[in-house]
Amino acid sequence: MKKFILFLSASFLLPLKAFANPACAVCTVAIGASVGIARKLGIEDSIVGLWAGALLTLLGYWTIIFFDKRNWHFFGRNFLLMLISVGMIGFIYISEISYQPRIIWQIFYLDPILFSSMLGMLIYIYSQKFYQWMKMKNGGHAHFPFEKVVLPLILLLLTSFYLTCFPV
Repeated sequence: MKKFILFLSASFLLPLKAFANPACAVCTVAIGASVGIARKLGIEDSIVGLWAGALLTLLGYWTIIFFDKRNWHFFGRNFLLMLISVGMIGFIYISEISYQPRIIWQIFYLDPILFSSMLGMLIYIYSQKFYQWMKMKNGGHAHFPFEKVVLPLILLLLTSFYLTCFPV
């Protein structure tokens, strides 16, 4: 067992070409495992759903880019790909949680994970639209390096803080 652990730790030090695809099943499994890990850390499911919804939206965008590179076009393609991508939230957590809808903000009757994943999706989409608007107003240049990454992260962190203080 010690040799195996030594081999694993030594293999991380070797410089090798990465064969990982960012839009792969490993990301999906990592999201699925995050519910169990987050529960053990005491994090609410709605906060995990928020970040999972944003990540699944990003996977949907990557799928659209992949389809564009392959020149695969059909009616309603972008909507369908985003729907499938964000809809994966149900398949990821199917064994981890049970569907327990409740009234959220006196308006919605949804499961907190489903609601927060849709909220994470909307936050990510609108943060990217906001970034494009800010970039256009700045002459086509970002205000600072990695602004496209920082903007959704800050919005997701602020929303996570809000959901921590005022749970759904």
